[in-house]
Amino acid sequence: MQSLVPSQHEFMRGRCCLTNLISYYDKITHLVDQGKPADVIFLDFSKAFDMVSHRILLDKMSSIQLNKNIIQRVSNWLTGRAQRVVVNGATSGWRMVTSGVPQGSILGPVLLNDFLNDLDVGLEGVLSKFANDIKLGGAVNLDEGGKALQRDLDRLESWVITSHMKFNKSKCWILHLGPGNPGYMYRLGNEMLESSPAERDLGVVVDSKLNMSQQCALAARSANCILGCIKHGIASWSREVIVPFYSALVWPHLQYCVQFWAPQYKKDMKLVESVQRRAMKMVKGLEVKSYEERLRTLGLFSMEKRRLRGHLIVVYKFLVRGSGRAGADLFFVISSDRICGNSVKLRQGKFRLDIRKRFFTERVVAHWNRLPRDVVTAASLSEFKKQSDCALSHMV
Repeated sequence: MQSLVPSQHEFMRGRCCLTNLISYYDKITHLVDQGKPADVIFLDFSKAFDMVSHRILLDKMSSIQLNKNIIQRVSNWLTGRAQRVVVNGATSGWRMVTSGVPQGSILGPVLLNDFLNDLDVGLEGVLSKFANDIKLGGAVNLDEGGKALQRDLDRLESWVITSHMKFNKSKCWILHLGPGNPGYMYRLGNEMLESSPAERDLGVVVDSKLNMSQQCALAARSANCILGCIKHGIASWSREVIVPFYSALVWPHLQYCVQFWAPQYKKDMKLVESVQRRAMKMVKGLEVKSYEERLRTLGLFSMEKRRLRGHLIVVYKFLVRGSGRAGADLFFVISSDRICGNSVKLRQGKFRLDIRKRFFTERVVAHWNRLPRDVVTAASLSEFKKQSDCALSHMV
């Protein structure tokens, strides 16, 4: 219906939690690496789907000059709805519904995105949206940086009032990143926002150092809990039972957005790998074999190699499939037929700090550039996966 601004990542083809996290923190880590500490402010709308004003939504659709027939059809779909409350057989009177987009519908999320589309207008900082979850950030190496973020918060509060929405201020937090961060405090409306040493962002724990140790511990703990349930809840420990259960129930805890939070320290790598070691040791008949032999027998990768495989797949999606153009600014491609080997090489960026060195868009470059030409130019994702699996056996 509408050309949405790039800051929105939910209900958008090719975009997801991972594209949101990578594209946003790529900008933030750039700032920190340049010696500019940054603040990230997490904002959350209260009952966003229910509070969308039908009148304001239709006005916004008209302001961008959408086809009148489309606007009329949306108006017909939204208006004329009524509701009442029934308690113990007693009913209230009917009241007309003047706000909210029907949840569970296909059109509802599209309309929410349309409603929030002009949220970015006039902002000076870096804004990213995942439906009604908002991140606002910027450099605060100078006093003007903190003032700019406060001006953005004032603009957002004004937008909320004008649009008849509401922030859930109990879920709004500040995360201070980078050495020498002055720790500015910010106000949203009449309330001061509190700082947090770590915040859960789209299911991933992000702290002020972005070293991901807390997230690794959380993922390993969750995966081990599920593995314990499997161990005590099933009678057969054959490979035909354990491996499918492990793949379906345990792996997701270790793989969700792992390209963003991949372990950076050996202790965290060992912690995550120990979950799979424990699972593979459960398989009947493989108890006496080494971990590597178990993996070969079962046709599985180690967690380290599996993460690398996932990293390369994500880069392929960004470069070849575009991922909804979310990765357009993440990588600089050196594409030339004169380059030996890989013909779609990436330029390694310059960095000073570990917070940038260990970030996905930097740490994956060397691995991608080592792939053979026929892998990076694969015609489809399935073909890329097949060829990269063969290449990985020689790379790791």
